[in-house]
Amino acid sequence: MTQYLLSVHSVDGEPADMTEEEMQQSWKQIQVLNQELRSAGAWVFSGRLHDPDTATVVRMAEGEVVTTDGPFVEAREHLGGFYIIQAEDLDAALVWASKATAAVGKPIEVWPFAATEA
Repeated sequence: MTQYLLSVHSVDGEPADMTEEEMQQSWKQIQVLNQELRSAGAWVFSGRLHDPDTATVVRMAEGEVVTTDGPFVEAREHLGGFYIIQAEDLDAALVWASKATAAVGKPIEVWPFAATEA
């Protein structure tokens, strides 16, 4: 099976304020999705990220390691979280992505991992 990254994208300025009831309902939908992924043997790992202003960029510059405040790309859109799943093919990964976007209410980008030799 191929592993896929399902990246959850957020947009600065989108309404982030949710009522307590909306937050609880969203959390329930995410838990249902996570359990469905686990039951199907598709779930590998997932995580929610802090806001982009908490990121740190590490790079080489003139032979020295330099760290700067992130994010690396200045944009309104940013990575808010992710799932790493296993799926038979892209079509199966897209089915999981459609369930993820319904659960989290954010756009999902699907990327296959490149095959590497062990």
